[in-house]
Amino acid sequence: MTATAPTSQPLPEITGASWVMVATLGLVWGGTFLVTELALEVMTPFWIASARIGFAAALTLVVWAMRGRKLFLDERRDWPNLVLIGLLSTAVPFMLLAWGQQYVTAGFAGVSMAAVALIVLPLAHFMVPGERMSLRRLAGFVIGFVGVLVLIGPDAFRSTGAEGEIWGRLACLGAASCYAMSSVLMRRLPAIDPVGLSGITLLIGAVFVLAMAVTVEGAPANPGLYGMGLLAFLGLIPTAAANMLRVSVIRTAGPVFMSLTNYQVPMWSVLLGVLLLGEPLRAGLLLAMGLILCGVALSQYGALKRLFGRG
Repeated sequence: MTATAPTSQPLPEITGASWVMVATLGLVWGGTFLVTELALEVMTPFWIASARIGFAAALTLVVWAMRGRKLFLDERRDWPNLVLIGLLSTAVPFMLLAWGQQYVTAGFAGVSMAAVALIVLPLAHFMVPGERMSLRRLAGFVIGFVGVLVLIGPDAFRSTGAEGEIWGRLACLGAASCYAMSSVLMRRLPAIDPVGLSGITLLIGAVFVLAMAVTVEGAPANPGLYGMGLLAFLGLIPTAAANMLRVSVIRTAGPVFMSLTNYQVPMWSVLLGVLLLGEPLRAGLLLAMGLILCGVALSQYGALKRLFGRG
């Protein structure tokens, strides 16, 4: 079914700040899978998702309260979409990723996030003004995705030996689909405060995940100070702070531009491993980085031309 957005909705505006925010998100989210793997040693998946969203919701709602607690900025309201976005942007993908990472490698989880860009493209073509698909944009996204596959390499798809690996892979791809749909739906909301949007969607997600964690996994185990530190990090940095940045990018620059973050996540994961963990610098890294950057430049050629043309 083809849907059209309200004609009063502003067209995407990509600025230098947009590029900085997308780069920051790529860096922050690049280390998230490693932290999740560590957290799984001390906590069950749904409780990890619950704690992550809970910490994030608490911080974001405090910031929102300090800003006056204003949500919708005009007379238009869209609560059904807001509730759906809360489920698709936090609750469901966080549960799917935490559960899926019990059975697949962190590398595969990173690769699956790159699929967000490909899923967003056809959705935005039909649902978001100013985001029409073109051969150049499609070619750029395909090149970027190939770069992600080269970067991660065949190790990302090797079996972990777990019986539930196929379901783990499907869970990761399901999380990518949730992120893609929520990005498009978020762009279609009426005028709304970005911090309020982050806080309300996180609160909706927290209520849902907490109910699922209690129902499916029972009472949580005591993670200790180390585990609480990991959960607090997951909630405050890649969830609360990054979610506010994500909302700002989507609302201003659009979901297709936001999806470029997912090409960077595997790249930053490898770079952080080299710099902080002493992992070897693989020969395919430079080739992969080149492909990713070429894909970004090709798909966003118009934005780059406008950005640097002003200089």
